[in-house]
Amino acid sequence: MKDIVAVGEVLIDLTQKGTDEMGVGQYAANPGGAPANLAVAAARLGASTAFVGKVGADAFGAYLRRVLEENRVDTRGMLTDPRERTTLAVVSVDGTGERSFSFYRDPSADVNLRAEEIPADLLRGTRVVHFGSVSLTAEPARSATLYAAKTARENGCLVSYDPNYRASLWHSQEEAVAQMKAALPLCDILKISDEELPLLTGTTDPAEGSRQLSALGIRLIFVTLGAEGAFFRMGEQTGSVPGIRVQVGDTNGAGDTFFGAALSLLVKEDLDKLTLERLTQIAAFANKAASITTSRHGAIPAMPTLAEVEG
Repeated sequence: MKDIVAVGEVLIDLTQKGTDEMGVGQYAANPGGAPANLAVAAARLGASTAFVGKVGADAFGAYLRRVLEENRVDTRGMLTDPRERTTLAVVSVDGTGERSFSFYRDPSADVNLRAEEIPADLLRGTRVVHFGSVSLTAEPARSATLYAAKTARENGCLVSYDPNYRASLWHSQEEAVAQMKAALPLCDILKISDEELPLLTGTTDPAEGSRQLSALGIRLIFVTLGAEGAFFRMGEQTGSVPGIRVQVGDTNGAGDTFFGAALSLLVKEDLDKLTLERLTQIAAFANKAASITTSRHGAIPAMPTLAEVEG
């Protein structure tokens, strides 16, 4: 039985690491993709994880499989598409470490994941099935992702969701908001950033936004606040943890690290018995893990081990 099964995209992040003497950006090829990032983050912190998705029959796809396996992520649900290429994302980083994305993805392998290709045992023999919104941007991956979430819930698994908005992957903001909102009732645990909160709730206030989301039946909500830390809500219980000051390398993978770290602890808990004190401890642990990731470069290469977070 797995602790966490992550469904969605795995890709190559071409991450800016500096500029040459002419001011032209220089890039490093790093493994990425939010669900894959989360699977690795949780695995490094002691959880048993698996990834479900598709890569191309190319050198990048083989490299991504190797990286996940080296990080003890089960890849039997990671398929190779002989017709399409592995997705590339160009990640530009500004002076504060904040990112902007350009995707080379249409068509690409991750979009071609089909419901019937997902190993059935991974949707019933696991504690948490996780998905994000990037795989909701196009068919057939959208239907496959929603099938995984619905089936997992029917089988008694918890479902976690990260509506990570990437504007360039959608035809319009209206379409993105509609699709991201449609998936909300499927999840038990939600992580949403302060950038996405107003998109889905119409407010920048974490208390009010999380109250609206809780009314949809979502049991536990984390709102990540960048350098300011994180807010959380479970029913009427709310709390927050402050940010941790670090020298920022880049913020790529920070939210995935936060959620992976939180889930690595939550899989050991009974959600109905979580106290405010324990929720605060979990949020603080996740916040520290994310701060370590932001102090380094890349997403998966920057993610901490359990010893680093507990040290």
